[in-house]
Amino acid sequence: APCCKGQAKRHMMVHPNFLRDAHMLNRRHLITATLASAGLPSMAWAQTAFPSKPLRIVVPFGAGGVADLTARAVAQQLSMNLGQPVVIDNRPGAGGIVAAELVAKAEPDGHPLLLMSNGTAVSAGLFKSLPFNPRTDFAPVSLLGLFDIAIVVPESSPHKSLAELIAFGRANPGQLNLGTINIGSTQHLAAELLRTQANLIAQIIPYNGTPAVINALRGGQVDAVVEILGPLKPQINAKAVRLLGVMGANRPKDQPQVPVVRELPGLSNFNVSSWNALAAPGKTPQAVVDRLSREVAKTLADPAMVQRLAGFNVQAQASTPKQLSQLLDTDIKRWSEVIEKAGIPKQ
Repeated sequence: APCCKGQAKRHMMVHPNFLRDAHMLNRRHLITATLASAGLPSMAWAQTAFPSKPLRIVVPFGAGGVADLTARAVAQQLSMNLGQPVVIDNRPGAGGIVAAELVAKAEPDGHPLLLMSNGTAVSAGLFKSLPFNPRTDFAPVSLLGLFDIAIVVPESSPHKSLAELIAFGRANPGQLNLGTINIGSTQHLAAELLRTQANLIAQIIPYNGTPAVINALRGGQVDAVVEILGPLKPQINAKAVRLLGVMGANRPKDQPQVPVVRELPGLSNFNVSSWNALAAPGKTPQAVVDRLSREVAKTLADPAMVQRLAGFNVQAQASTPKQLSQLLDTDIKRWSEVIEKAGIPKQ
């Protein structure tokens, strides 16, 4: 009997480390439960809860444009990857401010997203004040794609190459007219940047939309037009206008004979492309932002998606949140300087 009592006593003894570990485990469970009940997302809780409802991508452009088509293509695949619907909410107008403000002030849980573009960067320098801060009120997620800005002339133009057009502008101050769409648009600012960096004394004439600027080109009111390549493709294919070059880093994949501006002497640093991206409200948990970025990268790596976006003349291109943040910073600085140098009044 004494022997049995000793064994029972030994069985009842608990190692101090076990008590300490059990206490810590219970404390962690209590903290997680408290955070969840208070609506404060711990890292693990945010990861397991997202997505918990349909996602919404707010697009600052009307339906049917390149940005809208890109967003819809990506949304369809994201929905399959995330297991939740991803809906498109078109909110055009006011230079993209309406859409951006809507997302900036939305619940920062990863479900509302903004189709951000280089227009977001332009707005930072173009408007006297904004109802949001483009850098702090958004959490960059990933780049979606790049699309070229082209320089075209009428098919009957005497300028047979980009080099000839630039040479004419330099040799004949004030005689070269460049057409673009609205003042403050990316196309308009790209033309301003070209004028400055190529040392051209040229007039830049803005028109209200792509059809108007193409009509001006074909009617002889302007010598050349700076415009997004995609909408010009039908005119180029019909040989109504001639593509002289593009403004981005690389020649178009489907037209490798077309040069880029930076191939010209003295313009090696010139690199302008339009881009679309996704961003979340500024205080969205980093774990959610990273999850979204990974899913976008997976979506854009799909060859079928690459081909689909190429049909809109968009080069599929993902990025990390940090890379997109750096691109936004660079574009805000660049376009603010162009706006100031060109003397464009702030709106």
